[in-house]
Amino acid sequence: MQIARPLLGSIIAVVALALSALPSAAQNWPTRAVKLILPLGPGSGVDISARLIADKLSAKWGQPVVVENRPGGDGIVAISAFAGAKDDHVLLMSPTSSFTAHPYLHDKLPYDQRDLAPIARISNTVVAVVVPASSDIKTVKDLVETARANPGKLNWATITGMFDFVFAGFQKKMGIDIAKVPYRDTVQAINDLAEGRIQVMMAAIAIARPRVQAGAIRMIAVTASERASVAADIPTTTEAGFPDIRIDGLTGVFGPRDMAAEVRERIAADVTAAAADPTISARLLSTGQVVNPGGPAEFGAAIDAQRAQVAATGVLLGIKPATN
Repeated sequence: MQIARPLLGSIIAVVALALSALPSAAQNWPTRAVKLILPLGPGSGVDISARLIADKLSAKWGQPVVVENRPGGDGIVAISAFAGAKDDHVLLMSPTSSFTAHPYLHDKLPYDQRDLAPIARISNTVVAVVVPASSDIKTVKDLVETARANPGKLNWATITGMFDFVFAGFQKKMGIDIAKVPYRDTVQAINDLAEGRIQVMMAAIAIARPRVQAGAIRMIAVTASERASVAADIPTTTEAGFPDIRIDGLTGVFGPRDMAAEVRERIAADVTAAAADPTISARLLSTGQVVNPGGPAEFGAAIDAQRAQVAATGVLLGIKPATN
């Protein structure tokens, strides 16, 4: 039986109207509590950011936003928990440096990096190259010259992931050998630096600042592309003549790979609006983080640039990336 064209047109119009009246996935989301998993512990810059933003999002969404700290395992513990959840109400908030070098640091990854879908860039964590205040090292050049004069006698620590990998590449290029001391707790590393048990560290200003203010350690450079207002008198590593250790500490929110695009855009808009709130941005700045909001496309492009830098370091070190 054929349906008359006028009647068919009316049916299509009614169906279209009904569909347009249905709430979209973004309008419905979230339908329950949202979990925000972090690869760093309480008190870290990312943890402070997450808790401030979670409060704003909870009020905006009308659902609890729970921050869950999963430190350890070079960030893999948190990322695996996020990726394994396969739940659009479980998000990851992480520095990109936590995972961009993973394929070069681990023989096999327990997660697929494609499962980390960029949603929103929040901030740039300012990372500084720091030395004991008692040290004669005043610049990055001094550090290189001291290391060359004392091969294998200096110790260092750093944030894991990309910072770790890029600093290893920097040593290779400079022809220096500084022994790495691994730490699970960066606060302990800062304490050891202040006591002179290690001689150099790359540390987030949020962790380093109390010891800097106490006169126990000294900042000699920041790794960011540009000088940071929280350390305006400290040169960047590029200004110091060593662009190979230029790293922007990007931090943002990720969702599962199959999350609906409109939900990602909704979360991105709400997260960036929360981060840009003057009260929150001032609080983040006080912890050494520069608010730098961006949506999925901008955040994804910044991550791709970091991965390219990591890949170049891999070539320098003769390391091929692992595959899942």
